[in-house]
Amino acid sequence: MTPHADIQSPADPLNPGAGVSSAETVDLTLDEVRALLAPDIAANAAFDGWGDEALHYAADAKGVDRDVARLAFAGGPTAMIDAWFAAMDAAMDAALPAEAIARMKIRERITRLVEARLTFAAPHRDALRRALAILALPTNVAFATRLGWRTVDHIWRRAGDTATDYNHYTKRGILLGVYGATITVFLDDESEGWADTRAFLARRIEGIMRFEKAKAGFVNRAIYRPSLSRFVGRLRYPVV
Repeated sequence: MTPHADIQSPADPLNPGAGVSSAETVDLTLDEVRALLAPDIAANAAFDGWGDEALHYAADAKGVDRDVARLAFAGGPTAMIDAWFAAMDAAMDAALPAEAIARMKIRERITRLVEARLTFAAPHRDALRRALAILALPTNVAFATRLGWRTVDHIWRRAGDTATDYNHYTKRGILLGVYGATITVFLDDESEGWADTRAFLARRIEGIMRFEKAKAGFVNRAIYRPSLSRFVGRLRYPVV
């Protein structure tokens, strides 16, 4: 997926530990170890699966003790996938800083944020397929839902959404469905520059915007709609 002009592409956006010496890794916290190793684990997971072999390769490449790495990812494959998804969220933020997003309309913000995240997933589609297969297991469904919700919540917040009422949940619920469907298309998209995925996403985002516009109109009309409870209250307690 070709990055848009406004998407900044650091030398290695998904590898925050590039250039870190083995001596420096000794003092890393477990959270820092997870952030450091997650991209390399994903790169190896396409061939070795989300397990110890991919973890050991990543740890060796970054000079992290294998025992420390196993401790950092004590949750196993789901912990590795969790860390990788968080790394992609961080890379998405770095690619589209606040000043770039501020110049966009809400529709473009959502679209570009999703596209940026897919851009970073693109080199590791086989690893993503394996990750989704793990998350689809019955024992992991609740965990997978939390990860998906975290991503769409992050996207909406980066887009500037501050809703705290029911809109907070409807926006995220709808985007979760759109994002999941887009990933399905993306995984098998062989078109140049993932054009089919981009077109699919654009249509779904358009649907979200139409829904939000219609919902806003309904709420505004409801304000002026006669209220039965208010009418009954007036009967009981007439204005004098």
